[in-house]
Amino acid sequence: MLAPKLNPDALFARRDGRPAGWATSSGQVPYPEAVAAMEARAAAIAAGEAEELVWLLEHPPLYTAGVSSRAEDLLSPDRFPVFATGRGGKYTYHGPGQRVAYVMLDLTRRRRDVRAFVAALETWVIGALTHFNVEAEVRPGRVGVWVDRKTPGLPVAEEKIAAIGVKLRKWVSFHGISLNVEPDLEHFGGIVPCGIAEHGVTSLVALGRPVTLADADEALRRSFTEVFGPVVEAEAPL
Repeated sequence: MLAPKLNPDALFARRDGRPAGWATSSGQVPYPEAVAAMEARAAAIAAGEAEELVWLLEHPPLYTAGVSSRAEDLLSPDRFPVFATGRGGKYTYHGPGQRVAYVMLDLTRRRRDVRAFVAALETWVIGALTHFNVEAEVRPGRVGVWVDRKTPGLPVAEEKIAAIGVKLRKWVSFHGISLNVEPDLEHFGGIVPCGIAEHGVTSLVALGRPVTLADADEALRRSFTEVFGPVVEAEAPL
């Protein structure tokens, strides 16, 4: 197993040490209902009426358009439902076999630094991937987490394994990350993922790691505690 390389500047624990809730939904959660539940929870956190929450789930196949999305990046508009969303970024795909983690954290109680928060999310995902001996990193000028696919006799292919898109309201975050465990990679063909046409996407299983969603969840949880601090089991919103 590779040793996680944590950037001290990316550590984002709460100053009071309180744990964040950690919840997992079974089955596929419809996107509109998930967004409504997530926004309601974020508003309650900002009002001091609810605890922080990391919510793990799967969606049915769909595309989402972030605030920077371009119409020309939606290549197959009739393939799956398309949802406009308030998160940062461009088009992305969600579907079965992909672990989505919606991250509702109070940055007032952690650190009011958006760039550092995004770096912490990247560090979290990269740390989780080390549990499967996958060396991942960020790339200048690109969003998300990337790996190099090395095939004998071919140039190294840079491929995206996780997407990151967040929004803040009253310094409470929502939306979050998506990690490709074993999605149907052909489903990404209906969009230009995150507006980057010259590089592909991959998954843990495509990289030869026989990883289940449960395996990925455990790795995400362990890495999260290293970056953001402790968690406690919580009830999923849906």
